[in-house]
Parts: sequence; C-alpha cells; structure tokens
Amino acid sequence: MRGIIRPQEPLFASFSVEERIPEGHPLRKLREVIDVGLKQISPVLTTMYAEVGRPSIPPEQLLRATIIQVLYSIRSERLLVEQLDYNFLFRWFVGLSINDRVWEHSTFSKNRDRLMESDIATEFLSTLIKRARTEGMLSDEHFTVDGTLIEAWASQKSFQRKDAQPPTQPPQGNTSRNANVDFHGDERTNDTHASTTDPDARLYRKSAGVGAKLVYMGHVLMDNLHGLVVSTRFTHATGRAERAAAVAMMTDIKKDIPKKRFTLGCDKAYDVRAFRATMRREGVTLHAAQNTRRPGGSSIDKRTTRHEEYEKSLRERKRVEEIFGWNKTVGPMRKIKLRGLERGGWLFTLSCAVLNAVRIRNHLCAAT
Repeated sequence: MRGIIRPQEPLFASFSVEERIPEGHPLRKLREVIDVGLKQISPVLTTMYAEVGRPSIPPEQLLRATIIQVLYSIRSERLLVEQLDYNFLFRWFVGLSINDRVWEHSTFSKNRDRLMESDIATEFLSTLIKRARTEGMLSDEHFTVDGTLIEAWASQKSFQRKDAQPPTQPPQGNTSRNANVDFHGDERTNDTHASTTDPDARLYRKSAGVGAKLVYMGHVLMDNLHGLVVSTRFTHATGRAERAAAVAMMTDIKKDIPKKRFTLGCDKAYDVRAFRATMRREGVTLHAAQNTRRPGGSSIDKRTTRHEEYEKSLRERKRVEEIFGWNKTVGPMRKIKLRGLERGGWLFTLSCAVLNAVRIRNHLCAAT
C-alpha cells in the first residue's frame, strides 16, 4: 500500500537526543575520553568563575563545542551555532537537550579570553598525556620535534611601514573594494613593516623560490611510540624559532620523566653544532638528518649514525608530518582565524589535544 504524506505534524514528540545516536558511533568513545579529561581540569574551571551571580554557560559545553568545530572542520562560530541548533549529534556531544536554546555566536569570543587566562588548552593536553602514560601509550625516551608554518589571517596589503603616517584625506572613489597597491621596488622587512591586521604575524618564506607570506610557526614534540603530541609551542616565524622551541619542549619533558638520557629525531634544519651541543648538555642524543651542504659539514658523525636507534628515529620522524597534516586539513591550522600570538597558540594547543584524544580513542578501541 502506498504511504501518504501527513501535513499535520504531531503536537508533541517524546524522545531524547541520546536515543538518536547509534551505539557504535565513533563519537561515543571519543566523548568518554574527553569527559575524563574535562573532569580532571574541573577544579581549574571552577576558579575561573565567581561564587555568586547569575549562572553562566558551563565551560565544559563551550570546550566540547570547540572540539566539535575542530573535528568537523566548521569554519566559523556562526556556522557552529547553526549546526548546534538542528544537529542532534552535535547537541548530544556538547551536552544540550532537545529543548535547550543554543547560545549566541559571540559567546565564544567573550569566553575565549577567560579560557586563555587559565591556559585551559595546555591543562587539557596535560590530562590526556597523563592518561596515555597510564595506559602505557607513551615512550619515556624516544621523541621527535618539528615545526610548521601557519598562515595568518592577514593580507599582504596590510603589511605596511611602521612609521607610515595616517592618511589626512578621506579615500576617493569606490571604497567598497580593496585599493590597488604596487609593491614593486618596495623593500619590505619585519624590521620596518608590520601588518595592521595582525601585528604579531611575520613575513617569512619556507625556502628559496617560494613566496613570502605572513605566518606564524607551530612546533610539536611527538612521542615515537604512538605519535602523540606531548608538548607544543607557538612562536613568531624566524630562522631560529624551531631550535629554541625544541629546547623549551624538551625541558618540559625532563620535568615529567625522571630519566637521564633521551633521543630526539628531527630534520636537517636542526643539524647545527650549537644546537647539538645544547642538547648534549641536557642529556639528549640528537638524531637529526645529516645536512652535508652546510658549511663545515654535518654535526652528526659516526658516533651517532652507527647505532640502530638512529635509523629508527629517522623513520619515525616522518610521522610528525601526519600531525601537521591533520591540523591543516581537519583542524583549523591551515590559515588560522584567530589573530595574535596568544590566541593562535591557544587554538594550536587545543587542536593538538583533540588529535591526541582521537588517537587515544583508537588505541583503546583496538585494545578491547
């Protein structure tokens, strides 16, 4: 018998959002991992709010919503709020019932500074690392370090002289479009110029023959056992930022792991004698890819390359590119929408923490 369309919808519907989510959905196990981490940082979240006054939106819901935004590559808070309004899966993950009203998109902007002041992203990453260490997922001696360029949300036209005088005459003609600018013959450097849109961004190019862009630099320290991010840094883009960030991140690891010796895999950019000497003083054996084109030759000699662990570190080193690839394709790091070094670093750390949660989920599912 052919079914008919009933134009009259029922007045009431009795169901919960939980019933609409399949039992085997990947987000179920992921939410368990994330909820454990949020429960551990709950005391830190409590200190962010006053004991009296009107109740605010729970910070756990804001963090879960941001995690959903990272996981599903949602480009803006406006679109995220729209999705939360009608998507049952997102409502369930965030913790909203079918009758809860979704908050305004400006709520994220107003509460992000509060979350950054308490460094919630780093705290959340630390809780996931502690759980991974408890589950036996972390190596206690073999790590990999690398950095990547992250394009800033600023155009080349915004990169103007620092001592430029503001215009005294109002703009003429059509002001609804960007003005034409000729950069030919204009020497532009970070010392003399800065972006009016994002002053923390730096003009930098990856290699010769590649155009310079306004970028930041994100750094990760990866565990070689399961490819988890154990530490992050977000810095200005300079030629020495990668090595300085590596020293800082290895210092963090030495505080958590009472071990005398570590190995650190890295690419040719880290094959510098001064950096190798610094790592040796810190008890770290540098397993860098040899840069034979550098004046004076490579700083890595046969005392290091003769060991089997050196070849293994070079093979595992390539897995760090998976972290950057995930952050730039799934995550929001291809062209970061937040402006400023502090805001960008917060989002970079949170995005890496979300990747860790996904990998921890996969490991727990494989073990059962």
